[in-house]
Amino acid sequence: MEKRKLLDEVRAVLRIKNYSYRTEKSYIRWIRKFILFHNKRHPQDMAEPEIKLFLNYLADNQKVAASTQNQALSAVLFLYKKVLQKEIGFVQNIHWANKPVRLPVVMTRDEAIKVLSHLDGKYKLAACLMYGSGLRLLECLRLRVKDIDFDYLQLMVRDGKGQKDRKTMLPVKLVEPLREHLRQRKTLHDRDVAAGRGSVKLPGALNRKYPNAANQWIWQYLFSATSHFFDPEDQVHRRHHLHESALQRAVKQAVRKSGITKRASCHTFRHSFATHLLENGYDIRTVQELLGHNDIRTTMIYTHVLNKGGMGVKSPLDTPDL
Repeated sequence: MEKRKLLDEVRAVLRIKNYSYRTEKSYIRWIRKFILFHNKRHPQDMAEPEIKLFLNYLADNQKVAASTQNQALSAVLFLYKKVLQKEIGFVQNIHWANKPVRLPVVMTRDEAIKVLSHLDGKYKLAACLMYGSGLRLLECLRLRVKDIDFDYLQLMVRDGKGQKDRKTMLPVKLVEPLREHLRQRKTLHDRDVAAGRGSVKLPGALNRKYPNAANQWIWQYLFSATSHFFDPEDQVHRRHHLHESALQRAVKQAVRKSGITKRASCHTFRHSFATHLLENGYDIRTVQELLGHNDIRTTMIYTHVLNKGGMGVKSPLDTPDL
């Protein structure tokens, strides 16, 4: 049997370990850059010194962000430890990229409502879920029909950041709009099934375990793409979820039309969700659980946003004497 190319081997191991497709693309890109940086030397012939040179180049010459450098390191370590089965020791004297401490952009309630008023259809519903349920962009777009629980007013977020599942709230105001959206979505799915294109990509190995599940209504994405795509792996036409760039563009246009002067994005809805819950007096542990944060310190950043007017200090210019 012909030996697989290195990057094909990396893809195979990533899929065996159920890494997301986005992570797969990212790791493949960084491993390719690592190899090209060292003039196409095989990674088997390299070790800690070459890894250090690559990471220092990213920080010193490319001026990448700390998260980007960490992602590159994770990809290279995955290559050595999981694919090449080669032990890598501690890589010393790495020039780590600076990680600036930034406070999140948060909209007021009025600003959030104003932005939402300039959206319509599925874009408005998706943005309302990000604000009303604290969802990340892709968590929202990857929602499937079965993840919505109207009886308990909750959403099940599957395979979120860190490959974790969690539950979060479903706003009462969205129950009827969601039911109406699902009726329209079901009509579209029935048409797809009749045309032989009602399939959806299932997570992990569920396609093999449940061959007919891909056509079932409960597995369909809540927010569907406007067109089908051809899946070369299974040789079938499928309907994927709405592409994230479409929702990002819609929100960007809505922010511009609303006239607010903050640099708001899809993720700003999630920041605003957390901040407004804390403003309403909810316990920070509850907010941490709803957001799916591993560390309470990640959630604590929203308490800094609550300290209005320079850490809550009253300006001397605002004293009654002046």
